[in-house]
Amino acid sequence: MTAGSLEDTVVGLPRSNGELVFAQPWESRAFGIAAALADQGLFSWKDFQENLIAEVDRREAEPGEYSYYDRWLGALEALLSERGVVSADDIDARADVLCHRPAGHDHRDDGHGDHTH
Repeated sequence: MTAGSLEDTVVGLPRSNGELVFAQPWESRAFGIAAALADQGLFSWKDFQENLIAEVDRREAEPGEYSYYDRWLGALEALLSERGVVSADDIDARADVLCHRPAGHDHRDDGHGDHTH
């Protein structure tokens, strides 16, 4: 499935002048991960859309404000958990590690040696 067919299937994608809009880098990453996994056949966009609708309904019942991509990420996490790709506990543990990482250290060394930033 291509991004074009994704955009035809999943309605309500935030846009400006016809282009997809991402307020934060993580939003485009979540979008890309979902698109790549659907392209690989892990799930169909119809399955994702059904999870997204359920996530929107669930979040509307909770207090607080949630962006479109907060809901998108919740739907993706639920679908990956349902399919046995990764457990909710694993997602929470990894998110905790990333949240406690100092700013600017969101990459591996990749052989660049000891450096500071």
